[in-house]
Amino acid sequence: MPQIEQTISNTTVGHEGKEPQLPKPIADDWYEVKPFSDNVNLITEKHLAPWLRCNIWHVRGRDSDLIIDTGMGLRPLVKEVASLAGRPLTAIITHSHFDHSGGLHEFEHRCGHPLEAAIMDAPTPSNTVADTGYVRAETFLALPWEGFRYQDYEVKPAPLTRHLDEGDVFDLGDRVFKVFHLPGHSPGSVALLEEATGTLFSGDVIYDGELLDNLYHSVPEQLEESLKRLKELPVSTVHGGHFGSFGKDRMEQIIGEYLAGGRRVGESNDWVEASINAASSD
Repeated sequence: MPQIEQTISNTTVGHEGKEPQLPKPIADDWYEVKPFSDNVNLITEKHLAPWLRCNIWHVRGRDSDLIIDTGMGLRPLVKEVASLAGRPLTAIITHSHFDHSGGLHEFEHRCGHPLEAAIMDAPTPSNTVADTGYVRAETFLALPWEGFRYQDYEVKPAPLTRHLDEGDVFDLGDRVFKVFHLPGHSPGSVALLEEATGTLFSGDVIYDGELLDNLYHSVPEQLEESLKRLKELPVSTVHGGHFGSFGKDRMEQIIGEYLAGGRRVGESNDWVEASINAASSD
């Protein structure tokens, strides 16, 4: 159980003007770290609702490390996660949506696709899709600081210091990751593949849940083509942008279901409401 410093009332109302939520604690520790094999750690913002919570991946190499996606940026990632201290870090966003790019401003080396660059230069609730119903009172199981209001949340500017495109490589000294441009969820969505192990960091191109293809800059036809490309890659393990990791057989099943017309979020607010109701019944 996390230590709790104090409890305050969450005076915000729900997304549809409902009664205020019950008082929520202010979290002492915001991040949780789960070690995987091959020097990969999963970092999550554990006080965000599981239906939104982004997977932040820390890949440790001999000479340098990667941070793949950065969460909402509600608390300082490098300061609060001990395993990152003193390491040479390069941060990569798989795309510019708020739940993946919010912490990018912390890092000196900031990488992403050029089609996401303008958003990171001047992020707004609209262009980072923070205004689409996902940031609401029910998003927070605890609060990141006293006086926090979800209505005030916004991504801080974090201009990219390196533009990524198809075929670019990250060499960490003892392991190499190749960049794939896989648009559809967003124009500049990227994934990283370690061909030696078949480990894929896929962002929101694919994860084990309903896929989101109807945002303002999503193109479902492009996502279909990107998913077909994934089937041709030498993938053994997928570490997605949300939910649990999975293998090649599960990846092919998810792709098949999406291409057959399934696994789609549909109307975002309906999906969020259903997720909230499902969580409350557990």
